[in-house]
Amino acid sequence: MKFAYIGTYPPRECGIGSFTKDLYYSMVDDINRNENEGFIVAMNNSDEEYSYPKEVKLTIQQENRNEYIAAAKYINNSGADVCILQHEFGIFGGRSGIYILSLLHHLKIHLVVTLHTISNNPSYTEKAILKEICKMANLVVVMNLKAIDFLIDIYDVPKEKIAFIEHGVPDFHFDQKKIKKELNLEKKKIILTFGFLSRNKGIEVAIKALPRLVKKHPNVIYLVLGKIHPSVMRCSGDEYLLYLRQLVKNLSLEDHVVIPNKYVPQDDLFKFLCASDIYITPYNNEAQITSGTLSYAIGAGSAVISTPYWHATELLANGRGRLFDFHNSNQLADILIELLDHPETLNALRKNAYEYGRNMTWPEIGAKYNKHVFNALQDEIEKKRQYFDIQTVPPFSLKHINRLTDNTGIMQHAKFGIPNLKHGYCLDDNARALLMALMAYQEKNNYKALELCPIYLSYIQYMQNENGTFKNFLSFDRKFLDEVGSEDSFGRTIWALGYLLANAPNASYYESGRSMFIKAVPIFEKLKSVRGIANTIVGISCYLQRNPADDSMTELLSRLSKKLVKNYEANSSDDWRWFEPFLTYDNAMLPLALLHAAEIHNDDLIRKTAFSSMDFLISKTFINGYLSIIGNDGWYEKGGKRATFTQQPLDAMAMILLFEQAFKLTKNIEYLNKLFTSYMWFLGENDLRISLYDSETNGCCDGLESYGVNRNQGAESTLAYVISHLTVLKAHKNFNREIFAQKRLAKKISQNIIN
Repeated sequence: MKFAYIGTYPPRECGIGSFTKDLYYSMVDDINRNENEGFIVAMNNSDEEYSYPKEVKLTIQQENRNEYIAAAKYINNSGADVCILQHEFGIFGGRSGIYILSLLHHLKIHLVVTLHTISNNPSYTEKAILKEICKMANLVVVMNLKAIDFLIDIYDVPKEKIAFIEHGVPDFHFDQKKIKKELNLEKKKIILTFGFLSRNKGIEVAIKALPRLVKKHPNVIYLVLGKIHPSVMRCSGDEYLLYLRQLVKNLSLEDHVVIPNKYVPQDDLFKFLCASDIYITPYNNEAQITSGTLSYAIGAGSAVISTPYWHATELLANGRGRLFDFHNSNQLADILIELLDHPETLNALRKNAYEYGRNMTWPEIGAKYNKHVFNALQDEIEKKRQYFDIQTVPPFSLKHINRLTDNTGIMQHAKFGIPNLKHGYCLDDNARALLMALMAYQEKNNYKALELCPIYLSYIQYMQNENGTFKNFLSFDRKFLDEVGSEDSFGRTIWALGYLLANAPNASYYESGRSMFIKAVPIFEKLKSVRGIANTIVGISCYLQRNPADDSMTELLSRLSKKLVKNYEANSSDDWRWFEPFLTYDNAMLPLALLHAAEIHNDDLIRKTAFSSMDFLISKTFINGYLSIIGNDGWYEKGGKRATFTQQPLDAMAMILLFEQAFKLTKNIEYLNKLFTSYMWFLGENDLRISLYDSETNGCCDGLESYGVNRNQGAESTLAYVISHLTVLKAHKNFNREIFAQKRLAKKISQNIIN
């Protein structure tokens, strides 16, 4: 496999940088001889230029959001199979590192994230960011078992997505006596702390424990390796360092405490670590989920003494170390004296630590990462197996559409497969026909569909009143049959016009559609019908795809969406999560509208209402694995009995569009499954187990009745089928791209992964 790693990287002085480098080499040079490859995308936090090694192919300036998006494009085009993100809020730009989401949202390959910080009391922004990252990730790696509970309970991460892999450590092979001699420390007892210095590290607690210790063991040296943390230097300068040095002086410990205040290269650090007799992490509070320095000390076989922060409590269990209370210098002094007084106890701790650390060496950790990544991607491949049996989908055809269309528009009804001229035309069907024709041209590059667009567009134009409303019905001899059409027909027309503005095949169509759309805008907020509002919301959402800077339209979308939300709040209860006290026709349009609005607006209430109502509708319409539409013959009142028959194709189409939009927002493969299941309603997977699609006429029957199929094949039902067909083709095409990538990856994995 090919991996793209995102994190800090040496020579930048950062613990996560060291982790990223060690992880990179351990996964690429896998002990199981997997022939992996990879590259680094390094995070920079200043204008300082680093001389990066050759594996760093790209850098991101922390506070430059555009570079995150550019990095995503680079990774997508790199041939990488998996992106491995090292996440720590402070290494990314924006508030709480929010800019990383820009990169991840543009990423088109699999994502694995290692979490270096997980708070049990996050800020709103931190929680939102981490939840979003985990939602996008295929695999979330933590280095502490307590972190798993946090992710499940606080961040709503599914347990099966989480992997526990301990912090890696070098494969130490040093002889303590030789190293002490090399460092001129052979006659000393070395107590060590290393890492960036800041007040939360509690170094002063360890220093205050030394006076009693050095009285009994005057050969003790407390070595504090590392320098002031860069963020501390920016805010407070070297105030903490001066405080520590003054404390050493006040306690007359100048001969026993060494604080060089400089970054120690990793090789030198390892030597000091192996030379140490005791390692201390005297941190001031429990909220540390991972400590790389603690892991290194265990890996080196040090006798570790620590305060009981989360990682230490877990890693030092079972005789691998000793704990003392926060800020308790006297207790620390007691433990230090005990261990140096009793070498056998100290050596037992060292032995236990070293033996446990053998399972944490980077070669072992790299192999574990490779295995977990492989398993996660295999699971993903299984989830994304082909739900679409495309062979069951009939060939695309506009024959019946052409049969129903003349130079005025598309006719409403048919007697069986023959146009019924008596009923003329309606706005609803011509708006749907325009939508269908645009989709057919877009999806199939069908020029015959494009030639139909002016017919349907001119019908809509002909039916618009001066005040922006629309007439609906027109007789076959072109006489108006009403003055103002229904709000439903108005909304469907706005949907079609909005879709045209987002997908106009040429400037002429765009300008024509825009003039009608803008003329109708004053009517939008006068709408009362929830379905009229819903269809209008979809149209506005389409319009905003082409015109995202139209702030007034964006605000209008928000106000209309909140109308639907208010309807939901007024009518919903624990057992009835819906916008009305009944389920009637075209039900899926209501959550579909809010899903479209949620794509434009980052509004949790709109999104929550959309998914809650969608889930409710699914619970009422998916029975025994197939779609069972609410029947129009009685509908379904709250507390009443659900009508089964007079099921109409319009409802199946709305369900298909609903699941397409839900998948677009969530990438949850189950929505594609439901999309195809809903489409199969047309082909016989329904309550009557009979197909509504007529392969002879290429039309669609008008509905499922208690007695069987209504064999008339009017415009509404046929357009609903064709739009559904095109939506399935679109979903299948996008899905197949992902399947192809998955199969390519599976082939590479099968060739490279052992065990």
